[in-house]
Formats: sequence, C-alpha cells, structure tokens
Amino acid sequence: MFFLCLYGSGLLVSLYALAVARGSAARLMALGAGWARFNLGALAVLCGVRVRREGWENLPPCAVLAAQHQSELDILILLAHLPAPTFVLKQELLKMPLFGACLRPAGMIPVDRAGAAPALRGMVTAARGALAAGRSIVIFPQGTRVAPGVRGVLQPGVAALAAITGAGVVPVTVDSGRCWGAKGLVITPGVVTMRVLPALAPGLGRAALLEALAAAYYDGTPSPLVGEGRGGGAVVSM
Repeated sequence: MFFLCLYGSGLLVSLYALAVARGSAARLMALGAGWARFNLGALAVLCGVRVRREGWENLPPCAVLAAQHQSELDILILLAHLPAPTFVLKQELLKMPLFGACLRPAGMIPVDRAGAAPALRGMVTAARGALAAGRSIVIFPQGTRVAPGVRGVLQPGVAALAAITGAGVVPVTVDSGRCWGAKGLVITPGVVTMRVLPALAPGLGRAALLEALAAAYYDGTPSPLVGEGRGGGAVVSM
C-alpha cells in the first residue's frame, strides 16, 4: 500500500507539474516538498517508520550538504524539510518517464558520471548558480545507496564543489537503511534518524575532507568540525 501511495502520487504530481508548473522552479519545488511530506506521513501510518531529525540548527542559509545515502527515504526527508534544495544526481534519472522531465526545470544538477572533467565543470557551474540564488546543494559523496555496515568509496566531487565555489561543507548522516533496504522493497518499522552535523573546517584538502566525511558516515566520529552540535532532536510525524 505504501509503494502504491509513493509511486501513484509521484505519477500524479509529475503529470500536474508538466502540465501546469514546469516553467517555475519555485512551484516545482513546492510540489516536490508536498509530495515528500505526504509520503513520509503515509510511511508512518502504513509502515510504522517515523523520522527523527537532529542538528537542524546546524544548517547554514546556503551550503553544500554532503549527505550519507542508505535508501530512497533519504530523498524524501531532505526534500520535505530543506528549503528548495538542489540535488546533484546521476544523469540517468533524466530518462525516467514524466518524473525525469521535471528535474532540470526544478533546478536539479544532473551529472554524467563517465564524463570526467567536462561533467565536473558543468556541475560546478550549475552549483554556483544555485548557491547564488540562495539554494543549498545536496550531494551524495557515496555516489549510490550504501547499506549499513558497508564502507563505500567516497567520490571527490564534493571536494571540488567546496574548493571552487568556496561554500562550506555540512555532513549529514542517516541510518535509514535499518528500516528501508538499499536495494529491496522490504520496510521494517522503526525510527530513522537524520542528523545534520556542524560544518567542516574551511580550507580542507580533498583527502582530509573525504576522510572527515568517512569518519562521520562509518565511524560516528566526524572530524575536524567547526563549532559544537547542540544535540536534541524531534520525532517528526508528517
């Protein structure tokens, strides 16, 4: 029933977006946020999965959010609770029926993962435009969904974004894979925690930045950081 809600509502929202709101990135993002909130509510009611947000006070007005990625749920949480985020996503998603046609107009940044330097330049140019418009960038340094307990290789695109745009990098950790598998359709009841950590120290080199993110994702010991997280959190029922 939940997946019927998720994909059925996605179809309806995509059709509406293409027919009515395609010309306005703000309207498309509002539609996307509403769709995400609806499905988080359906997930709580139908599957018993609730979301706990922590550290949201660590969000700066405009930054590069380096988010851990364990399941599709991560997208719903970020889309529902961030103000008009711009996602860096794989170019293949543009080929998805209906939904894919909404991504560029909404301001998302598709990247050809086999495109090397030209793809990186295009990503940075688009990211600069989004940051200038006051939108935060969401990038998944793992490059794909990685199951809990598995150490994925972090991709260097996030370091290039930070170095060239000058934007701070904010680590975001999640344990959604405990409730929603990376590859399957099995959902287990529970509370998922998404935590926004204080920004990484500015001026880190690529190796140090990736090492700090890996420590946050896999070891629970993010370092080096700016400031101290104030803890606390709330279980959010949509």
